[in-house]
Amino acid sequence: MRQVYRDNGYLEVKAPQVLDKTLWEKTGHWDKYRENMFTTESEKRDYALKPMNCPGHILIFNQGIKSYRDLPLRYGEFGQCHRNEPTGGLHGIMRVRGFTQDDGHIFCTEAQILDECVAYTALLQKVYRDFGFTDIIYKIATRPAQRIGSDESWDRAEEALMQSLKASGCDYILSPGDGAFYGPKIEYTLKDAIGRQWQCGTIQVDFSMPERLDAEYVGEDGARHRPVMLHRAIVGSLERFIGILIEQHAGALPVWLAPAQVAVLNITDAQADYVLDVVKKLKNQGFRVIFDLRNEKITYKIREHSLQKLPYLLVLGDKEVASGTVAVRARGNVDLGAMTLDAFSQKLASDIAAKH
Repeated sequence: MRQVYRDNGYLEVKAPQVLDKTLWEKTGHWDKYRENMFTTESEKRDYALKPMNCPGHILIFNQGIKSYRDLPLRYGEFGQCHRNEPTGGLHGIMRVRGFTQDDGHIFCTEAQILDECVAYTALLQKVYRDFGFTDIIYKIATRPAQRIGSDESWDRAEEALMQSLKASGCDYILSPGDGAFYGPKIEYTLKDAIGRQWQCGTIQVDFSMPERLDAEYVGEDGARHRPVMLHRAIVGSLERFIGILIEQHAGALPVWLAPAQVAVLNITDAQADYVLDVVKKLKNQGFRVIFDLRNEKITYKIREHSLQKLPYLLVLGDKEVASGTVAVRARGNVDLGAMTLDAFSQKLASDIAAKH
């Protein structure tokens, strides 16, 4: 996901974790969202742990004078957010009080909204496709009863989102009243392997927060103008998305996603040095490798690591040491036989490149 930021013109930033009450009052969070925030007090001043990253990104935008030539300006952050969810709503890693968002904000002109939304939808579709999700439901969540900003700005924001999905060739459904209090949004909902729906990605048009936090840029006419702020997240909560992926693949994650791609096992202590040499060479090529030198029967070790659904196991005995090869077992108890370490490395790299 970090590479997605880099490849699409995002500057990775890090906003403050704790922010003063006065900032949350300006944004409207203190009035509209306070019950969902963790608050604290120090030296007779009130603070809150950030439930979202947007105010911090505006503070970063406000450092220095920005020109219309700088727009669109895209910030991305893997931001740790905290929300005071009710205990009954918590569920494993799917819904937690402290979570990490692949959160980004695009500062642009009103004329750039359509192009940015179209480009973002294409990017989101590519990322979801890489993860194995092609069935996406598009919803436009419109103005809720509790909101900030004028009806005119809401009209413009909702129209921009509708036009962007039409330009992307996506059918959508309206979800009246489900927008955030500061702007309407497109909700991108996934369907997993057993048909459950997960609302992960969003993009929201916000005319209001830049106004409240005094964000501005110098236009072509030399005058000061307010930027439009687009709030966007592709996977949303990383913790929840990891849970969705584990369930989607029933724990058998593809090679490129698996936390450990290879386990290297010795048959007896005599192969310990060779195991460590193989592990070092694979790690130097960037592969994620673990090893098991325990004094256990090899059948026991193979079974234990197979239950973890690792993509590959390398079993090394005296024969492999003598020939300088590795005995390869693929997930599902598939015996691929002996091959050189270079040949196995090429196979592994090929699987990763093809996102197998």
